[in-house]
Amino acid sequence: MTGDSAIEATHRGLARVWIDFESALSQVPVIARLLSGRLRPEDYRRLLLNLRQQVVEGSRWIIRAASNLGPAHEELRSLFVLHAAAEHRDYRMLEDNYVAAGGVREDILSARKNIGSEALSAFMYQAASKADPVGLLGAMFIIEGLGNRLARSWGEAVRAQLSLGEEAVSFLLYHGENDGDHLDMFDRALALAVRGPAESEDIVRHARIVARLYRLQLEELDNV
Repeated sequence: MTGDSAIEATHRGLARVWIDFESALSQVPVIARLLSGRLRPEDYRRLLLNLRQQVVEGSRWIIRAASNLGPAHEELRSLFVLHAAAEHRDYRMLEDNYVAAGGVREDILSARKNIGSEALSAFMYQAASKADPVGLLGAMFIIEGLGNRLARSWGEAVRAQLSLGEEAVSFLLYHGENDGDHLDMFDRALALAVRGPAESEDIVRHARIVARLYRLQLEELDNV
């Protein structure tokens, strides 16, 4: 398999993972409630509170992964660092949204990871700590894909159902508008990382794992 055909195989594998992930995600109670127009203010606040820890950790595991990319992946390391720098304060937007939606800042600042977030975070750091962790591009595909493909429609649905101002949904709207650029960066990273079937299979496998763990995080709201 050539590098180009391996990249094509990676895209096909990731597309299959995404279809299964999006379908399963729609069955998660808080997302099903949102998609059916039955979201309550307390549902939205729980969603933000439970997402915060994963957002806080995001730039940290990307930086760790960058630090473990060797000389053969120098350019890829630069993309990882740029990506982490772009997102390392996004959790503050999420905290502000929580307060604007009626939450108490101290509550979201002191909240622990739910058991799904614990599993997701543990996997990310474990994978990022390996040598040349290019498989984590699969994790980025899932998380950035959420922003690019779903965040804006979710943010608009939340705003419409709960009659909230933009100051309460800016985290979702921001990612809906900007994660397309991040996916462009992802495509460049994929072209740098995939040199044959081994990298391709590793990236798709990481995407499959992270898709399941991300869903678990949303299934286990407040279960700490």
